[in-house]
Amino acid sequence: MSDTATVERRQFGAEVEQLLDLVVHALYSDREIFLRELVANAADATDRRRFEALTGKVPPPPADAKIRIVPDKAARTLTISDAGIGMSKEELAANLGTIARSGTKAFTKALAADAADKPSLIGQFGVGFYSAFMVADRVEVISRQAGAEDAWSWASEGGASYTLSPAERAEPGTDIVLHLKADAEEFLEPVRLEHIVRKWADHIALPIVVVQDGKEIAGNEGKALWRKPKSEIDEEAYTAFYRSISHGFDKPWAILHWRAEGATEFTALLFVPSMKPFMPVESERESRVRLHVRRMFITDDAKLLPPWLRFVQGVVDTDDLPLNVSREMLQSTPALARIRKAVTGRVLSELASRAKSDVEGYATFFENFGPVLKEGIYEDGERRAEIAALLRFKSSAVGGWTSLADYISRMKEGQSEIYYLVADDADALARSPQIEGFKARGLEVLLLSDHVDAFWPEQLGEFDGRKLRSITQGNIDLSSFKPEGEAQEEATGIDALLAAIKETLKDDVMDVRATDRLVDSAVVLSSGEFGPDLQMQRLLRRAGRSFGPDRAVLEINPRHALIRALAERLAAGRSIADEAQTLLDLARIQDGDIPRDPVAFARKVASALAG
Repeated sequence: MSDTATVERRQFGAEVEQLLDLVVHALYSDREIFLRELVANAADATDRRRFEALTGKVPPPPADAKIRIVPDKAARTLTISDAGIGMSKEELAANLGTIARSGTKAFTKALAADAADKPSLIGQFGVGFYSAFMVADRVEVISRQAGAEDAWSWASEGGASYTLSPAERAEPGTDIVLHLKADAEEFLEPVRLEHIVRKWADHIALPIVVVQDGKEIAGNEGKALWRKPKSEIDEEAYTAFYRSISHGFDKPWAILHWRAEGATEFTALLFVPSMKPFMPVESERESRVRLHVRRMFITDDAKLLPPWLRFVQGVVDTDDLPLNVSREMLQSTPALARIRKAVTGRVLSELASRAKSDVEGYATFFENFGPVLKEGIYEDGERRAEIAALLRFKSSAVGGWTSLADYISRMKEGQSEIYYLVADDADALARSPQIEGFKARGLEVLLLSDHVDAFWPEQLGEFDGRKLRSITQGNIDLSSFKPEGEAQEEATGIDALLAAIKETLKDDVMDVRATDRLVDSAVVLSSGEFGPDLQMQRLLRRAGRSFGPDRAVLEINPRHALIRALAERLAAGRSIADEAQTLLDLARIQDGDIPRDPVAFARKVASALAG
């Protein structure tokens, strides 16, 4: 090791201190997970070196490459060693000094800048590395990059900083030395370490050994779990494998394990999580299902599933691709295209089956991943109808979740369209004035509040021959459906009132008209017959792409007491200009928008309250 004169101290990225606290105290419920994470990193690093060696850029790992776990009771240290790709000084700082930096994106970017036929490979450290601080009060990483002559040490006590210094390592690879906490002595017991390895890493093909009294004890069987018959795998083994690849701590809600034979042969082991992941699926747009060739890990960037199924975790293993499969081949090979199609179809089939057999479980799944699944309506025209059948919605008519097929089964006689309403606030939807007239007539409205709901309905267009219709778009004719209860009388002079309001608001709305779809509210906004509905208009305004303020229509309830009073005031020769402005502001507030001039509106309200 170096003397203090050559030690360089650096500060962690701003978020790492917070991450360390989260990992140590909240992220993992069982401290033994740290060993799973570090062993998985070591295996990935070895795989990465093996594939880098195919280009001749670095020397291959030794034929007997393994992961060594060495407890030292006297020194109170636990060392995990590998003969993997190793890291340079810069990579140590980049990968271990910032949050969630797995090396994957940087490595892919580097390859993209090089020749297109280089293999797309994965491996190094991510959030899981920091789990070492659950059991250690100091962590050292001594690494020598394959092909380099010098080694470097990274060290930290889990505070605000870390150090980098020159080090000595005879061969390429990495040693992670954990200086264990006083309450972590159990992880110095070889028997305990063997148990953890068999529990969490038995599937890893690379040999893992635990060193005891100078002797190496095999820790893993080394047979890929997905290659085993399903009859030989119990739920505990499936769960352990799922957690090892997902870095989660939940149990999978669904397990898909099958072997496909025919023109293209492959084995797949996929998992649908039962919980949302720690890192939101919205933050990563691509599927990370791992591609293996003859058990050997190739990449998690093969896009084996479409982005709208990116929550699925797992492995696909095939013998029909070469070990040195290139980035170009991943994009163009017919074999991989067939695998993608088959795997996507199987996942959709499983979801459809579970939607019927496990209604409660499917409801939880949809709460977790429904917004991601909806993206498929917008992105995948070929499977649009298949995805639509899997969607679930809140409704104005029934509790819980409902499907489009169930909605159609409840449609009133003479109803030809599926009505829906989109807004930001899920709780406010059921109370929205927009649905008053529909509820009064027993017409069901689907209530949509996910961020993607403004986009996909127009792409779907219809379901089972019924058109999807936003109730804020156009002048929906409800005259053929009689409302329940007695209707109030319409205001006299309504045409004159409409004309006066329209003249006052001519620069703010495209039209003012009477409507029969309001019951308790005086006004409501709608959009024109063509173009974006109200929610899409709001999104466009927020994005700086507004269609202008004149795209909305102000609809007036001619039976409301306020409207009758305004009609009488106008008939008496009094101005209703201020009231017209207030009506528009009220309509905007009801839909979750702000008044056009919040200060002026607040003054009006204060003045009215003061009498």
